[in-house]
Amino acid sequence: MRILLVEDDTVLGAAVRDQIAGDGQSVDWVTRLDAAGDAVRGAAYDLILLDLMLPDGRGIGFLKALRARGDVTPVIILTALDQVSDRIEGLNAGADDYLAKPFDLAELSARIGSVSRRYSGNPNPIISHGALDIDLARRSVHREGRPVPLTAREWALLEALLARPGQLLSKAQLEDKLYAFDAEVESNTIEVHVSRLRKKLGAEVIETERGLGYRLGRA
Repeated sequence: MRILLVEDDTVLGAAVRDQIAGDGQSVDWVTRLDAAGDAVRGAAYDLILLDLMLPDGRGIGFLKALRARGDVTPVIILTALDQVSDRIEGLNAGADDYLAKPFDLAELSARIGSVSRRYSGNPNPIISHGALDIDLARRSVHREGRPVPLTAREWALLEALLARPGQLLSKAQLEDKLYAFDAEVESNTIEVHVSRLRKKLGAEVIETERGLGYRLGRA
């Protein structure tokens, strides 16, 4: 997934960024609402993590504007405002989840996964695909009953394909899911990850449309 983090606390922001990156996701981090606006106009995000108190305004206004123009990108609010009234205001403004600070980073990862699954139309974390049993919550894969260890990037690539079964994803789209704006990406990075996944999970797991992109293979 590609995630936008809107958080002005540099210590917390760095911790959240590192947690997301460690999960194999792409994250762009901004500290102001104006930068967040520029980011959503320039990229397609799968999820937004939004603080409510930013140097140039309140995140609630940003969220309401997002929903008013029909943007349905999932939003999880991260804030020190933990009163019930604050939660109600955030959810009524269009947030999908609300996490009060301080929070456990592992819980944040779990909530990101939960919201993502709901939006992909499959809230069940367990997926069977051919010989594979995939647990999206635990980020684990078994092939014919045997566990298959995946790197964070390999998992993120598999997850991106699982979220859009049958849909062709270009190399550029997959790079956007796996890497942030400022990341240096080798020209053959996606090809390398695809090759490794095929070796671990089976050649039929990922189909290639030469010159166009990749899709999840038929089960």
